[in-house]
Amino acid sequence: MSELQRAEIQFERLEQSVQDALDAARAAGATGAEASASAGQGLSVNVRLGEVETLEYHKDQGVAVTVYIGKQKGSASTSDLKPEAIREAAKAACRIARQTAEDDCHGLADPARMAMNYPDLDLDHPWQLTGEQAIDLARSCEEAARRADQRIVNSEGAGVDSYRGTSVYGNTNGFIGGYSGTRHSLSCSVIGEQDGAMQRDYWYSVARNADLLESAEAVGAEAARRTVARLGGRRLGTRKAPVVFTADLARGLLGHLVSAVRGAALYRKASFLLDHLGRPVFPDGIRVYEEPHLPGALGSAPFDSEGVATQARDLVHDGRLEGYVLDSYSACRLGMQTTGNAGGVHNLGIDAGQRHDLAGLLGEMGTGLLVTELIGHGINMVTGDYSRGAAGFWVENGELQYAVEEITVAGSLKDMFMGLAAVGTDTDLRGNIRTGSWLLNEMTIAGE
Repeated sequence: MSELQRAEIQFERLEQSVQDALDAARAAGATGAEASASAGQGLSVNVRLGEVETLEYHKDQGVAVTVYIGKQKGSASTSDLKPEAIREAAKAACRIARQTAEDDCHGLADPARMAMNYPDLDLDHPWQLTGEQAIDLARSCEEAARRADQRIVNSEGAGVDSYRGTSVYGNTNGFIGGYSGTRHSLSCSVIGEQDGAMQRDYWYSVARNADLLESAEAVGAEAARRTVARLGGRRLGTRKAPVVFTADLARGLLGHLVSAVRGAALYRKASFLLDHLGRPVFPDGIRVYEEPHLPGALGSAPFDSEGVATQARDLVHDGRLEGYVLDSYSACRLGMQTTGNAGGVHNLGIDAGQRHDLAGLLGEMGTGLLVTELIGHGINMVTGDYSRGAAGFWVENGELQYAVEEITVAGSLKDMFMGLAAVGTDTDLRGNIRTGSWLLNEMTIAGE
């Protein structure tokens, strides 16, 4: 049997499981219901100092059903796809619903918003990888890191992961749809030593198509380069200075924007951007946008976890907040419409008229701090206060001078967003938030 035939059989099986759940929910007294079924399998290998630490083949499956009895809601799930197990889960969800309080916003998403026709987004690229091949890749990755520099003295290991999953969603408003997707990755983390002091760093590559992964040798070499660069770190005196966040860290800053405009935070009045719709949150000219239908991208999806069609849109246009991140429940609480973001954002990007790569951003900054690692979670989403441990490099005349460690970078997220001076062309595509490095005009750096 071909891979395509197996995929079609699995999809039909999951589709039938969803239909079984919806039928069972109606039979148990639900006035509305939604169900999702998923199944997947993967391979995970970890190697340390050339020895195999773990080799795992894993399979998962499950059905989750949510029912509505009037404005009461209940949910249950099962990992057993047999019809009798699904019926019991639907009955359990109905029993739960009858014990819950009514909420006027409980219910299915607007039927008119369902993704009745959606494109193939090229998300499914199975990797025919054996355990032995995965072990060889992980060993090659780690060996490349260990031989890159004599100051690499130990390893936390290298890993190879491959996963393929299929999911189907349906509801009693007549929608049912699904798709398959893959995710493959290579990673490595090593330890360096100089003058008795030790540092660690890592690197990884991730893609839906294994052919687009960086080579094992390139991942290992980059992990070593990053580790060695951190040796000989110093502390800074407390000061205010411009700061550049590398692209992988800038993704987190853009993620804080998403958290602040997420429906749940807004209707609970727990966001520093409460009532900011239509107001400036970034400097003029900056655009933050979603592109959910990019072929092969990690954040692409034809519909959200409520079946609502995803669509390209601006979250921020010319610096002003143009939209929120809403599912149907939070939209109802706010008196708005869902934005198709049940489950999160899809390929969120930022356009700031990018002019420079990372080296160019450092040149534009002149003197300041390049942050390459953040530690801790000192972020207050209600006030926007931001304070995190950091490590990186002090920069003068646009050039790295020395590694910096044991410092804290602090500020207000509002001020940090408004102080965004430039975004780099070095866009990190390894997630559903895609951005280059950020140059911020000023932050407080706390050290000695």
